[in-house]
Amino acid sequence: MSAADVRVELPDADATREYGRALAGVLRAGDLVLLSGSLGAGKTTFTQGIGAGLGVRGRVASPTFIIARVHPPLAAGPALVHVDAYRLGSLDEVEALDLDTSLEESVTVVEWGEGLLESLAQDRLEVSIERPHGGLDAGAGENLDPDELDAAAGTRTVRIRAVGTRWAGVALPVVG
Repeated sequence: MSAADVRVELPDADATREYGRALAGVLRAGDLVLLSGSLGAGKTTFTQGIGAGLGVRGRVASPTFIIARVHPPLAAGPALVHVDAYRLGSLDEVEALDLDTSLEESVTVVEWGEGLLESLAQDRLEVSIERPHGGLDAGAGENLDPDELDAAAGTRTVRIRAVGTRWAGVALPVVG
């Protein structure tokens, strides 16, 4: 892991939100954040923290069915463009969203953007969120851990890879 890469363990959803809020402290207009992780890992929870840290209007929720949602700032600062690329299958569909027109004036956070949207910006943060779901596949009720079923519980491992010169010398938060 280079100096521009960070790995943190976050004990629950609240800590994940707080870490997103801390990360918002180093984000500025033009920044692209690509989130990856399995369903239920905490991508939207993390984005809620970024939204809170940026001080944007509106409830940050998964934009799964509308693909992209813009949250304007409540005061000075950039808007948050929150995108769910899960249903996007090609660069043509990405281009139809016209994200590059708002990229320079907003912080753009894309869930499921890995392998599809890196071309939007040379400088970006690639964030991977892992949350073990071991008990969910067990099948037998007595083997299910209640923390695994509770969306707010469970440790998340967040790895951030800073790509590009924008991030040279920027200290990413290291604790949740």
